[in-house]
Amino acid sequence: MHNIVETENGLAVQVDGEQKAEIGFGPYDDQSIIIDHTFVAEELRGQKVGEELVKHVVDIAREQGKTIVPACSYALAQFKRHEEYHDIWRKES
Repeated sequence: MHNIVETENGLAVQVDGEQKAEIGFGPYDDQSIIIDHTFVAEELRGQKVGEELVKHVVDIAREQGKTIVPACSYALAQFKRHEEYHDIWRKES
C-alpha cells in the first residue's frame, strides 16, 4: 500500500515527500464523478499504483452513492478489466 494523499484535484502517491503518481477526478454532475487523468512516474510503474488510485476513487464514489465516468484511457481500461466496478460505471452514450 502506498502513501495516498488528497490533492486539490484528486489523489496522489507521495514517495519521500515527492508526488510520484496522481489521479484527477471531480464532479461530473450531481450523481457522478469524472476521472479525467492518471499519471504514474516511471519508477513506480508495474507496482499497481494506478490500479490502487482507481480503486480509491471507486471507494469514494461508493461512499458518496455516486457513479463514475472514466474519461481517461487508463481508468477506462481498469473499469473494463474489473467487473466489480461495473455497478458504478456511468457509460456515456
